[in-house]
Amino acid sequence: MRILGIDPGSSVTGYGVVELVKPEKRLDAELVHLAHGTLRPPRNAPLALRLAAIQAGLAQVIKDHSPDLAVVEQVFVSSSPRSALILGHARGVALAAVAAAGLPVEEYSAREIKQAVVGSGAAAKAEVQAMVKRILRLESRPSQDAADALAAAICRAHRGRFAELARSAPRRRSRARRSGGGFVLRLSR
Repeated sequence: MRILGIDPGSSVTGYGVVELVKPEKRLDAELVHLAHGTLRPPRNAPLALRLAAIQAGLAQVIKDHSPDLAVVEQVFVSSSPRSALILGHARGVALAAVAAAGLPVEEYSAREIKQAVVGSGAAAKAEVQAMVKRILRLESRPSQDAADALAAAICRAHRGRFAELARSAPRRRSRARRSGGGFVLRLSR
């Protein structure tokens, strides 16, 4: 499964592509880095042209890497309503580019992504960069925006792995046993 992560922004939009590869005769899957980078529309251009550049750039990334699905980071609450509104525009363009390509899209909060990658939902940007570099065995740290996009893709890959493991694990019937004044439900695998 090939996953495109997107960290939307009106000045810089990060993207990252990873693939979950399952080698033959193995139960686990390996996470492989395919690409990452940033889309930087002209700073002095009107907002509409910057958004069009982001859409065109994401369309090209999708065309070049043929992902199976995309993950877009959710908008966080900002202290500046204007910044939040502009960020919402960039996020909308990212969602539209993904939808236009016919890809399913999932959305995770920055906290969920950091928790999945670093182990703390309050991790700093530098910690995310360092863990992304380590997990994907990159030679150098990606930029913050690309690292956030790769982290979103890694988060989805981890969730997919756990769901696959849960589906493939043998299940036994659960049984209830009486314990003192109530019942205790025991689930076993």
